Amino acid sequence: MAEIDDLSFETDEAIAAESSEDTMLESVSSIVSFVGERFKRAEDARLSDEQRWLQSYRNYRGLYGPDVQFTSSEKSKVFVKVTKTKTLAAYGQIVDVLFGNNKFPLNVEPSILPDGVSESVHINIDPNATPAQAVLSDTFGDTPSKPYLIGPDTELEAGETRTTLMKRLGGLKNKLTPVGDKLIEGDGTTPTSVTFHPAKVAAKKMEKKIHDQLNESSASKHLRSMAFEMALLGTGVMKGPFAVDKEYPNWNEDGEYDPLIKTVPSTNHVSVWNFYPDPEASNMDDAEYVIERHKMSRNQLRALRGRPYFMDEEIQKAIDKGANYDRKHWEQKMEDDDTIPASSERWEVLEFWGFVDTDLLEENGIKIPKDLQDLPEVNANIWSVNGEIIRCVLNPFKPTRIPYYAVPYEHNPYSFFGVGIAENMDDTQTLMNGFMRMAVDNAVLSGNLLIEIDETNLVPGQDLSVYPGKVFRRQGGAPGQAIFGTKFPNVAGENMQLFDKARVLADESTGFPSFAHGQTGIQGVGRTASGISMLMSAANGSIRSVVKNVDDYLLAPMGRAFFSFNMQFDFDEDIKGDLEVIANGTESLMANEVRSQRLMQFLGVVQNPALAPFAKMDYIIREIAKSMDLDPNKVTNSMQDAAIQAEILKGFQQPAPTPEQAAAGPEGEAAVPAGVNPEDQTGAGGGTIGTGVAPAPAEEGFSGNVA
Repeated sequence: MAEIDDLSFETDEAIAAESSEDTMLESVSSIVSFVGERFKRAEDARLSDEQRWLQSYRNYRGLYGPDVQFTSSEKSKVFVKVTKTKTLAAYGQIVDVLFGNNKFPLNVEPSILPDGVSESVHINIDPNATPAQAVLSDTFGDTPSKPYLIGPDTELEAGETRTTLMKRLGGLKNKLTPVGDKLIEGDGTTPTSVTFHPAKVAAKKMEKKIHDQLNESSASKHLRSMAFEMALLGTGVMKGPFAVDKEYPNWNEDGEYDPLIKTVPSTNHVSVWNFYPDPEASNMDDAEYVIERHKMSRNQLRALRGRPYFMDEEIQKAIDKGANYDRKHWEQKMEDDDTIPASSERWEVLEFWGFVDTDLLEENGIKIPKDLQDLPEVNANIWSVNGEIIRCVLNPFKPTRIPYYAVPYEHNPYSFFGVGIAENMDDTQTLMNGFMRMAVDNAVLSGNLLIEIDETNLVPGQDLSVYPGKVFRRQGGAPGQAIFGTKFPNVAGENMQLFDKARVLADESTGFPSFAHGQTGIQGVGRTASGISMLMSAANGSIRSVVKNVDDYLLAPMGRAFFSFNMQFDFDEDIKGDLEVIANGTESLMANEVRSQRLMQFLGVVQNPALAPFAKMDYIIREIAKSMDLDPNKVTNSMQDAAIQAEILKGFQQPAPTPEQAAAGPEGEAAVPAGVNPEDQTGAGGGTIGTGVAPAPAEEGFSGNVA
């Protein structure tokens, strides 16, 4: 169930029904019936899905369902929980892929042809550029925006002026205003041109803002919960963004607790058990409505009072009527504790998002705006509990959207809900359980002797129990053997072979090989490092479509929702632009080691001076940092910053002294004679004649030679 703080949003643009004597709802029963009828339709339509989920849940927990009947001869009721291993392996791999770069896998990029903001502008810093511009102006007319190298990509559009160009600078407008008369739209084409990218700057500011909001709302924690249900039950659900008040601990100068309250957009996970979509829809884009079922206590219901557009009187009426929560059949079957009381102190609250007839809303106190009055139906948000409507507003989001995102693990084109790991291996799990029970029962039977005793050959009245050293007394003169022992054959090995075969089939049906989650004893190619790397790369193929579903059904639409939310409720001129939200979870499917290796190989290729001008070195360096799990914003520079950094580093490099500088010597010391190297170890003093070698006896020049 969602937290209460996540159930409302602050906006002055919402149009809501009011709780008053004059305007409130003589026909409230009609809208309550409307929500109840939609809920009933959705509940009936997903009954078969609930049965599938229950079976998946039992297989994960290792529980036999009521449909499994054991014979009187079956002693073992072992359940081999391979489903749990596979589910957790899939869940872990999805989480590793999505958070492999230690950040939420969402990027914001400018569109291919941005509208409303310039893709790039440049300025020529050459001091001779101004006279040249004057010559061009005289030649082509009074058009100061004409570039120095004229082309179709750098001209202003028809009817545009310098003021129009300045409006398209986005977040760089204030910084570039002092040189606005020298700005030229388009990329710089000369070595003295400095290029700016307003669209990219706006995109990165929006991306940073969205990531900060996701971190503030602990979105990664909710995404992990969603990924687990998606792997187990086949469908994961998220909702948001909604504005909530978050409390930050703070103490004033007197040591008193004075928390800071900040309104931030928040998103959270919704359990698929409490999610009731339009039964006619195959995905959220087709859904006309969605209903979320909440289980609330008295305290939680009272906490809704005072929230925006919740009606306090109706909430109190619902509380006064008493608790009305009835456990569904799947809740009763999933309970481990049989002592839960039949009566409940909880209330069932239905949260409806979807299309409602305009006439029905007007009857219930909603004033439809003039631009929507001609529509037969409008999108609304209605809360119903215990026969009371406690909230009824028009959908405030622009563009209008239902703020829920349902992600299938494996897409079923003929159903809203997907197929998960547990359902894919349901049959093989049943086979493994059966073969294992047979093996255990046979091992128990074959591990003991079946003893047959002929009592006519034994002395009457003896204890017939068997133990080591037991002595039986025979009748005197009785012929034949009195005690016989029968050993049953052990066929557990054959049963275990069938068990292993079923486990291999489980690998095939789920797409998750056993070695991916730690199975030992791998033979063949998997025994080498490169071989296991090849096997793991092949195993990633099954998860690729799953992560792509997360990108398409959750990350991309939720990122667009955050973008629209910020533009609607927290407008910032600096982040205005024609931007696209890109979900990049699939980028992590390639191992960082492999990606880093390929980047380094490409970097070696472009070291060739002939190819270097064609490479975007700043992008290559940033991607290498990403592949090493480093934050590229902290460890890399842009091209402009790199040029500044290079100039700074030059100051730390001390050049070697020239011969003249070495001859002059340091200040205050005697000059070294020209041509003399102070570090010379030969003793020649810088002369061209060496010191020579003393002559040996009998050599010419030796003074002791006899003439």
